[in-house]
Amino acid sequence: MPSTHTVDQIDARILLALSDAPRATVLALAADTGLSRNTVQARLNKLEMSGALRSFERRIVPSTLGYPLQAFVLTHVTQRKLTAVSAALAEIPEVLEVHGLTGVADLLVHVVARDADDLYRIAGQILDIKGVKRTNTALVMRELVDYRIQPLVAARAESIQESRDDSATR
Repeated sequence: MPSTHTVDQIDARILLALSDAPRATVLALAADTGLSRNTVQARLNKLEMSGALRSFERRIVPSTLGYPLQAFVLTHVTQRKLTAVSAALAEIPEVLEVHGLTGVADLLVHVVARDADDLYRIAGQILDIKGVKRTNTALVMRELVDYRIQPLVAARAESIQESRDDSATR
């Protein structure tokens, strides 16, 4: 679920510090940012409640759980069954995330598997879902750019500071 919260300069400072030290305490984040502990705690609570911060589980690498293969399954569905298909996909443990698309397919399903036979089984489970018309599976050969957000946080903090500087010089 997307967040409706827009990050301001203070939030950006906290997020940059948190990105550098994900396990930092509120006191450590306060020291790093020059903000009070209460401000940092309140801002973190607001970010969590708004959905701006994702869960810890995104940090767990599937291969450490015995799932070294990753694949993306482009899935074509009957549109009026999209909700039921999404619910059925959520019941498959190896499905990490599902994105609704425009263009070449209706859904992009990110899955993990133990080996090629396991991937075949998972792809079959997806095809067996009522409302799935067809799929096309692409095996991830190598991750070239890992999931990252820090460059966006840094750019946001910089643009906010530039806006403030421009306003101050007018």
